[in-house]
Amino acid sequence: MLSIIVSTLAFFVAAWYLNRYLNEQEIAAGMTRRILVIVLASVVSSAVGMGLDALVSDPESAPSMTLLPTVPSQSE
Repeated sequence: MLSIIVSTLAFFVAAWYLNRYLNEQEIAAGMTRRILVIVLASVVSSAVGMGLDALVSDPESAPSMTLLPTVPSQSE
C-alpha cells in the first residue's frame, strides 16, 4: 500500500517537474508534449514503486530472479 501512495506522489512531482523543464526549454505545449510528460512521469513512478517494493519486501518471500530455469545434469 505504501508503494502505491509513494509512486502516485512521484508521478505528480515528476509531471510537474517535466512540465516546468519543458516550459524553460520553450517547447510548445501540445498533444505530443502532454503524452511525453505522461509517459516519462509513468516511468519515474513505476521505478519509484518498484524500488520501494525491493527495499521493503522480505528477500525470502520474493520470487527468484533467475532468468533461465536450471536443468539438472544427467550423470551416466
